[in-house]
Amino acid sequence: MRNIFTRVLLVVGLIGSFGASAADIEAGKAASAVCAGCHGADGNSAVGNFPKLAGQGAKYLVKQMDDIKSGARSVVEMTGLLDGLSAQDFNNLAAFYQSQIMSGGQAKKDLVEKGEALYRAGNPATNVAACTACHGPAGAGVEMAAFPALAGQQADYVAKQLKNFRSGDRANDGDTRVMRSVSARLSDKEIDALASYISGLHK
Repeated sequence: MRNIFTRVLLVVGLIGSFGASAADIEAGKAASAVCAGCHGADGNSAVGNFPKLAGQGAKYLVKQMDDIKSGARSVVEMTGLLDGLSAQDFNNLAAFYQSQIMSGGQAKKDLVEKGEALYRAGNPATNVAACTACHGPAGAGVEMAAFPALAGQQADYVAKQLKNFRSGDRANDGDTRVMRSVSARLSDKEIDALASYISGLHK
């Protein structure tokens, strides 16, 4: 677990130098029209397998768009949608979504205790680090380090991403492999409990 924290601190330092051009929220709002079908007009998707983007950190969103466009992250539903967009377009879109408020979710009562324990303390028996280390106690994320906000995110989406990291289908967590390392030690039941708890978190 100590190695994971060391890697996280290294990533924070490296990403701290990440820069972005001045963003135009109104231009981002206009450009988001094509995104609304899956992610909602204000970034709050109505379908569980599409992520909520509202309130998400701009740096994280820009990185994901860069990775999807370059092929570093495969998202079939996004195929070709970002090809004609520039870095400035990405900054504008990210600024718009960051300015919105993520709607809350509802955790399943029977999974709250297990999900909270994993989120706040991890699982020492299997060397699973606590989610709070990168995503904060309230799930607000760390904007400077491009660690995503989780509070209120769709449970189905969270579970899918954890399983994708675990299988290696998603590998854009950098050379530190933080998410791949953590998810590799999670069972399906633990993932379901975590995803449900995260959905019910409030920033």
